Amino acid sequence: MILVAAVGNLWLGDDGFAGEVVKRLRELELSDDVAVADFGTGGLDLAYEVMRGYDALVLVDVSRQGGEPGTLYVMEVDPATIETGIEDGAQIDPHGMDPETVLRFVKTTGGWPGQVVVIACEPEQVEEVGIGLTPSVAAAIDDAVALVVQTVEELRCTSSR
Repeated sequence: MILVAAVGNLWLGDDGFAGEVVKRLRELELSDDVAVADFGTGGLDLAYEVMRGYDALVLVDVSRQGGEPGTLYVMEVDPATIETGIEDGAQIDPHGMDPETVLRFVKTTGGWPGQVVVIACEPEQVEEVGIGLTPSVAAAIDDAVALVVQTVEELRCTSSR
């Protein structure tokens, strides 16, 4: 089973990118072994869902990598690069769990989902409150949907071996 998970804050402009990608993915007929969900800012909900046991996880988010706004990135997460450990709960804020913190929590609790791939878009604006994507990020949605579909198919082939 593969989980495609959108994360981001709809109220922060381009941070709503992933939610729009998932909305479009839900219009497609994906395989029965692919679950698609929008977790918004619910990082703890995402962590618990991942721990249910998936063969792979595709996280969709925005990420500042230094490219032009609207640039798409595919990044495979090496579990060795994710630290483990949770000290006295102060490190885990259930209302502010970014994807890295979610993965740290999941790894610490032994629920790593096999392969983890992040599909991200370079945002233009995520600092100011406002609903709606900038034109450069909105223009990347169709390509991002196609990239997620392609990535899911590759993961399905890899996890079925």
